Amino acid sequence: MSEWKAASPSKALRRAAAVVGVGNSDWVGDWKRVRNGEKPTDSYGYGAIAFREALADAGIDKSEIDGLIVGPTTAYERMSEVLGIDPRWGDQADAVLSVAQAVTAVQAGLAETIALVYGNDQRSAQIQYGGPQAMGGDAFLSYVYHSPWGLTSQGALYALTFRAYCEARGFDPLDLGHVAVAQRAWSSMNPNAVMRKTITLDEYRESRYICEPLRLYDYCMINDGGVALIVTTAERAARFKKPPVYIEALGRRDLNRGATSLEPRLTDFYLSAQQDCARQAYEMAGFGPQDMDLFQVYDSFSVHVPLALEGYGYCEVGEAGRFLREAGIGPGGKLPTNTGGGHLSESYMQGWAHQLECVRQLRGECGERQVPDCRHAHYTSDVAGKAVSIIYSR
Repeated sequence: MSEWKAASPSKALRRAAAVVGVGNSDWVGDWKRVRNGEKPTDSYGYGAIAFREALADAGIDKSEIDGLIVGPTTAYERMSEVLGIDPRWGDQADAVLSVAQAVTAVQAGLAETIALVYGNDQRSAQIQYGGPQAMGGDAFLSYVYHSPWGLTSQGALYALTFRAYCEARGFDPLDLGHVAVAQRAWSSMNPNAVMRKTITLDEYRESRYICEPLRLYDYCMINDGGVALIVTTAERAARFKKPPVYIEALGRRDLNRGATSLEPRLTDFYLSAQQDCARQAYEMAGFGPQDMDLFQVYDSFSVHVPLALEGYGYCEVGEAGRFLREAGIGPGGKLPTNTGGGHLSESYMQGWAHQLECVRQLRGECGERQVPDCRHAHYTSDVAGKAVSIIYSR
């Protein structure tokens, strides 16, 4: 029997599609309105606002949209009706998989111009991601699997992950503060960010524990909002009014053994999945971490960032703490990371806003926080046993 070898995505997908339009709702304004007790709209309304903005950014009419992928917070059929479109192909997926599905769809000829639309009224609807109200049955099994021991929140489970990671890799828990401080430094230069006030390392270390060893600034915010992207074929992308941002490469590796209990997160910290996912994406792109100008990491909690730095080859395994201290991920650092502020400081759009930041940085549209000569951006997501990567290029 021949030795099994992990497959790589087809190189036919490389630069087969491009993002030609992006949009988002008014995260800052809606944050203030919701805090004042208002209910600006629902998940579909936020998605519709972002869709309208993305169409304007692309300079096209909605009649040109023949595909639709929606986030998991809304129904594909209903969103089609709300947006007033009649797509011939569509689906429902999270942020990173929606981009991957759009690439494969346009490459296969299933659709030519696809809208990716996400809306979430999670704060005004008082959605709970932990505690007794998070008992979501099979759809949220990871929330309740550990409930006999009193663990029903993602924060508690990430606290376990981080504690185990510190012991296994020799990571100093205080070094995690470099993530929160750097991302707030980025968000202070981002007019779309909800949290604009910078914080110091001392302020991070003086902040209260939510679930030790994770502190207040290690947790993402919860806010309402919407995001939309327009993806089309590489050939058609050249005809749009703004420079296209190409989807250079994709990678994915799942760890399904013990995935419902989040065992891969709690034991090897996704390392094997990250390394294989990285191999796929870098092979498809033809370049690696040393060539990236921008790193975007799904950061529902700050601990995602050191795990990703090691797993995707930006530093050696066990060296993330030193990398954060000495190389840096904030303004002026070696590896600009979550330059919009990420989930911790910009907006919790469950990975969708990170895609906008990649596109806008590669277009050179980010003003004060612009990464100079940004050519390649790497986005990663490590959630519930699966590691997925997208590399964007201009």
